[in-house]
Amino acid sequence: MPLKVAVLMDPVHGINIAKDTTFVLALEAQARGHALYYFTPHSLSYSEGKVVASVAPLALRKEEGNHYTLGEATIKDLSTLDVILMRQDPPFDMAYITATYFLEMLPPTTMVVNNPTEVRNCSEKIFVLNFPQFIPPTLISRDTAQLKTFAEKHGDIIIKPLYGHGGSGVFRIPKGAPNLSVIIEVYQEKFREPFIAQGYIKGAEAGDKRIIMLDGEPAGAMLRVPALEEHRANLFAGGTAVRTDLTPRDLEIAKAVGGELKKRGFMLVGLDVVGGYLTEINVTSPTGVQEINKFNKVKLESQFWDVVEGRVSEQR
Repeated sequence: MPLKVAVLMDPVHGINIAKDTTFVLALEAQARGHALYYFTPHSLSYSEGKVVASVAPLALRKEEGNHYTLGEATIKDLSTLDVILMRQDPPFDMAYITATYFLEMLPPTTMVVNNPTEVRNCSEKIFVLNFPQFIPPTLISRDTAQLKTFAEKHGDIIIKPLYGHGGSGVFRIPKGAPNLSVIIEVYQEKFREPFIAQGYIKGAEAGDKRIIMLDGEPAGAMLRVPALEEHRANLFAGGTAVRTDLTPRDLEIAKAVGGELKKRGFMLVGLDVVGGYLTEINVTSPTGVQEINKFNKVKLESQFWDVVEGRVSEQR
């Protein structure tokens, strides 16, 4: 059945259509005959009992430099839509949290993907703590003494912002490094919240595996390999995507996490696995679909819309 689908995302003109997951999700919706709309986080508002936004009709094309056309934007009551894809990129700050508050006010007849209540409740670096059997040694704190004790115990460690993204602000601190105190001081000045320290995972230089989960089931994976003399594998930090397969350990992690994802209504999630350890559960706007499609000759966006359309049908 034709649906009215709106995509909440960052500016459409700036996306890389060869890699962007949001682009192929929206393109598939359009190919299925759904009416496609677009709005940005800045236009999301609450107005006299309604959640509204400045929404424009959207048409997409796989043409570099000419990939979209926007119609005239109007203020629309978002409860008149069937599906909203919440695909704005982090940082996960108060603006992001406010957007989840607004979107969870919509009636059940408007399906928001992913569920905004659970997106807010499941911080990507904290949600993994529910699966202690799969994570590396971890400390979340801003206490200098505890951080130094953790570093002394585990030697080679990673420190990163609790709500960071794209590899920004991630430091590797080898055993005995003289800059640990300085890094802690900088973090304490920059962030009000605690930050996260983890034992460095042996073999991490081989890459960071992104596993795409659809409706709680593993749908495919890619490996992000760090650039030379770089410890971060994020594509934003210069990492390279390569083909990979799911190992028995990956499937064990996916099975354990997948039930919780399904229970919470997450339809599209990215698990990050390094050296057999679960490091993050990405629920905001996970990427990697185009790369996995290319490596495995699949079309994950089609599987995604099968799930969404099935859920809409069940609700109706």
